[in-house]
Amino acid sequence: MARYSIRELEKLSGIKAHTIRIWEKRYNIVQPKRTQTNIRYYSEKDLKKLLNIAILNRQGWKISEIARLSNENLTDKVMKFTYNSQDVESQIEKMVIAMVDLDEAKFDQILSNAIMHDGFEQTIIKLIFPFFEKIGLLWQTGSINPAQEHFISNLFRQKLMVAIDNLMIPDKKNARKFILFLPENEFHELGLLFYNYLIKKAGQSVIYLGSSVPFNDIIETNKMIQADYLFTSITTCLTGEKVDQYVRDLATTFPKQDIFITGMRIFETDMNLPSNVEKISSPLSFNERLPNL
Repeated sequence: MARYSIRELEKLSGIKAHTIRIWEKRYNIVQPKRTQTNIRYYSEKDLKKLLNIAILNRQGWKISEIARLSNENLTDKVMKFTYNSQDVESQIEKMVIAMVDLDEAKFDQILSNAIMHDGFEQTIIKLIFPFFEKIGLLWQTGSINPAQEHFISNLFRQKLMVAIDNLMIPDKKNARKFILFLPENEFHELGLLFYNYLIKKAGQSVIYLGSSVPFNDIIETNKMIQADYLFTSITTCLTGEKVDQYVRDLATTFPKQDIFITGMRIFETDMNLPSNVEKISSPLSFNERLPNL
């Protein structure tokens, strides 16, 4: 069973830690346990209950009313509300619960409803990326176990691969050439796959090298195809000065290419970018840039 700190509950539910403590004492809504060193922690059951409470509370329910509901009634009321709801925060919270429970049917239902309502691209931009941002803290602190991480990643990967496979092959004569890759020891590939989808849908040509690509392989690939653009993402594999050095190595090694770069580590690092390197803040901003490339 995973363990969550009160700060992690705050991050996932949007309920302030101070408020959670008040609700604990006044309404006994969750029952934290303590480690042998007397540090408080919360269970998956506590997390799921708080997420359900957050959904109803955001819809105007008073905490005093919610506290009187049994766990079964609480879940039932949330399911009735969220079945056809397009409220993004509620959808994300239900997806977190589905992830914790390893409930593929529930997860697929939420995702499919969103795609039917908003379309594939908008669902990824409005729902999936915020979802991953929300649970990113759990991945970094190890609060999500490997089974949960693989479960959720593979479900998204399947959806993305199907969408990519259904795209038409671009006209090679007019298409601009992109090389997409992740640096060595970087395995957070889902974001890059979606950028792959956006680029291909825009009619451009993509050479997709995937995760953990040695620097020399990028060089050799570019020798063969003479790309117009490189695109990469740095989430966990590099930190601090190593991020800066990697970006500069890319810019120096590929002076004729424009290089797009995204990922958490890029936005944590305060650096002056070389002239041929551009930070990409979101898929939405990049999608707006694509027609002008």
